[in-house]
Amino acid sequence: MPKTVLVLAPHPDDAEYYAGGTLTQMIAAGDRVLIAITTDGSKGSFEHPAAELAKLRQAEAQNAAKVLGAEPPIFLGYVDLELDMLPPGTLRERYVRLIRQYRPDVVIAEDCFANGEDHPDHRTVAWAASDAIRYALLPNLYPEQLKEGLKTFVVTEKYFYSEDPKQFNKVVDITNTFDQKMAALLEHKTQINFMVQEILDQAQQAGLDVKAALGDIAGDRAALMMLGMRMMAADMGATRGIELGEGFRYERYHPLVESFLS
Repeated sequence: MPKTVLVLAPHPDDAEYYAGGTLTQMIAAGDRVLIAITTDGSKGSFEHPAAELAKLRQAEAQNAAKVLGAEPPIFLGYVDLELDMLPPGTLRERYVRLIRQYRPDVVIAEDCFANGEDHPDHRTVAWAASDAIRYALLPNLYPEQLKEGLKTFVVTEKYFYSEDPKQFNKVVDITNTFDQKMAALLEHKTQINFMVQEILDQAQQAGLDVKAALGDIAGDRAALMMLGMRMMAADMGATRGIELGEGFRYERYHPLVESFLS
């Protein structure tokens, strides 16, 4: 049966960056994919003012979702790099509402238990998502939502992504969907330019000759992004003997239930 998949993403590009190949496979299988983008992405640029950048990134996210085959994104509109300054519980309530509204079979979100995450938005989303996924089943949590007609809900499958490979117990083979993942990710042009420029600036500061090391692609930011993402996917795939992969901490039922199913 087709599933409903909800992604709780901090920024406009995160769904494609961490799970684009997996989402492409889910969509090909007939699943409905909804991407909830938490922030406006307005801080990540060296060239665009915040208000202009927010509009650009929203348009880019819409284009990326079309390329991926997902439904139009859900924009929550919080300010980039300010999620940790929200009143406690704000995001948890918002995510519980989304889970109760869309009743997803699968939720994909940042892993709150991963080590090495240096972005405050990612850390904030990770914990809020974890709480919402776990407790959206409780009728006494946000009972005003139930009075509005929403119902409690239990999420069956959880895919938690991160850059901490020690957390992964599932690696999805994206060898055949990597190109579509990248086609969608490259729609986030302002973010790609920002990410690659930051790395190039660091390389220059370190005294590295990028042109000598990489040749003609040194000036092509999209090509550099493709190279970096392929290297990351290859490293992940190598842990399971596949060409290209995306890694997750995957959870389904309570361990006791899983013990009877295995």
